[in-house]
Amino acid sequence: MRKSGWAAAAGLGSLVLLLTACGGSSSTTASGAGSTATATTAAGEATSSSLGLPPAGSTVLIVQKSDLGYVLAEANGHVVYTYGKDTKGGKPTCTGSCAAIWLPVTGKPLASTAADTLPGTLNTVSDANGAAQVTYNGYPLYLYKGAKPLSTVGNGIGGEWHVVKLSASDIAS
Repeated sequence: MRKSGWAAAAGLGSLVLLLTACGGSSSTTASGAGSTATATTAAGEATSSSLGLPPAGSTVLIVQKSDLGYVLAEANGHVVYTYGKDTKGGKPTCTGSCAAIWLPVTGKPLASTAADTLPGTLNTVSDANGAAQVTYNGYPLYLYKGAKPLSTVGNGIGGEWHVVKLSASDIAS
């Protein structure tokens, strides 16, 4: 049986606490526009790759069960959305005041390869500010500002916002 994304996040949090207790320092940044985790030694050297943590600037995406079934989410459980006005392979069209509510998912996308096998492809496209916005099958991804983990409240808003539906077969056992 597959462990949830919460179990992976709890393990990551424990590792960060362990590093802190052992004299190293750590920093975790979780903004609405992606999550990164980086650990440093007492000498200030980055150790994320040697510890099995994702590289700095990475956004880890997982398959997570929600009230709508299995959906694509960040490793912290925040469900990601596509915008109906975006075109496959095109630039993100949610900018300005739209992007203040629908936060672009940014960073270098990584699938949680230990647990999930995504049927589509992850990539990036430059957003209006020049940042690398994560795409799934060529469509830019967004987070609904203020939504709690595993919440799908943004699905269907204005008839334009949609979760990325997946299936149980996308989860490695």
